[in-house]
Amino acid sequence: MDGVPEPHSGWTFLTNHARVLAAIADDHSVRIRDIAAHCRLTERAVQKIIADLEQDGYLSHTREGRSNTYRIDPGKVLRHPAEAGLTVASLLSLLIQAEADRAPTPGGQSHATT
Repeated sequence: MDGVPEPHSGWTFLTNHARVLAAIADDHSVRIRDIAAHCRLTERAVQKIIADLEQDGYLSHTREGRSNTYRIDPGKVLRHPAEAGLTVASLLSLLIQAEADRAPTPGGQSHATT
């Protein structure tokens, strides 16, 4: 079926919720379809994750025409006791830095390999 991402097998370090939040942090008006493709999830899974994040106050959205603009609460504390005191902003700063390190340089290499 076209549009369904290739499934991922095995475990990963980040949850799908963290991936979706990072995709939204990168572009506050990103489409669910684009988040799904980037995170290798179905659109329905992304909708559910966004609903979870909104229900717990990590995320809100406003409707602008046919699209949504998302707002992340950077001061919201992460849920797991092992991350007690860490905020969404601290998580996103790690993910954003990692993404910047992976971005290709003009020579075609990522920053992490230069």
